[in-house]
Amino acid sequence: MNVNLIDIMSLPFMQRALLGALITGLIAPSLGIYLVQRRMSLIGDGIGHIALTGVGVGLLTGTSPVLTAIGVSALGAVAVELIRERGRTSGDIALAILFYGGIAGGVFLVGLAPGKGSANLTSYLFGSLLTTSATDLVTIAILGACVLAVTVGLRPWLFAICQDEEYAKVSGLPVRALNLLLAVMTAVTVTVAMRSVGLLLVSALMVVPVAAAQLVSRGFGGTMTLAMLGGVISAGAGILVSAGYDTAPGATIVLAAIALFMLVAAVGTALRRRRRVEPAPATACDPPECVLDS
Repeated sequence: MNVNLIDIMSLPFMQRALLGALITGLIAPSLGIYLVQRRMSLIGDGIGHIALTGVGVGLLTGTSPVLTAIGVSALGAVAVELIRERGRTSGDIALAILFYGGIAGGVFLVGLAPGKGSANLTSYLFGSLLTTSATDLVTIAILGACVLAVTVGLRPWLFAICQDEEYAKVSGLPVRALNLLLAVMTAVTVTVAMRSVGLLLVSALMVVPVAAAQLVSRGFGGTMTLAMLGGVISAGAGILVSAGYDTAPGATIVLAAIALFMLVAAVGTALRRRRRVEPAPATACDPPECVLDS
């Protein structure tokens, strides 16, 4: 590290990058825990593919790629949810066509956009956090607040539909509306994370902090809190390492999350082994003096 990290972090664009990363690290696990509960951990990756078409539409039409990405990915997320709800075997094929068509359509549209080359596409695929403007940061903050309002504010309801949809229906919950809302929030989260970690790495920030939290917590609320904390730590550490060693911020954040998971897993394994080898506590007396009650 040949540069002063404090000097680098004093730069306005680095401060914006850090704030954007922290917001993303907070909201991605708060949404990802519901996807993990539903065994849909990789759905964020698929929605990211669809969002790329929205980016292409924005670049081609000269409108905001973030707004068009939200619109297209939200429609795609709703389609994914409706296909999942039908539960047919052919749904897997439909999802595959949707996901691969999304990324192919995005690449195709970006190629048609005037003055937009592969470098611009790369910034959306792998993130371009250092170019975050003040306007981008405000957009990320507003969208992040919307996601948190849903994932935290509606946690009992969302937890119910993730655990047992049939019971939730019997209890009178609006299951379809909640499922569609969760799908739309997935699309919004993917779009927010597009700036920080990129569309191809967004699933990692949704899933890895949750997986780490599950190693040390059994309750849903505790797991959610620890996952969000882990996401913030990973995002902050990733930005600091990226600033010090001039690495790609998005990839560094994801690697920091994986490193945190491995650390938690190693510490947990060591503690379990230690408990197994600890001697049993001594009794008040030893045989044959002790007489067992029959």
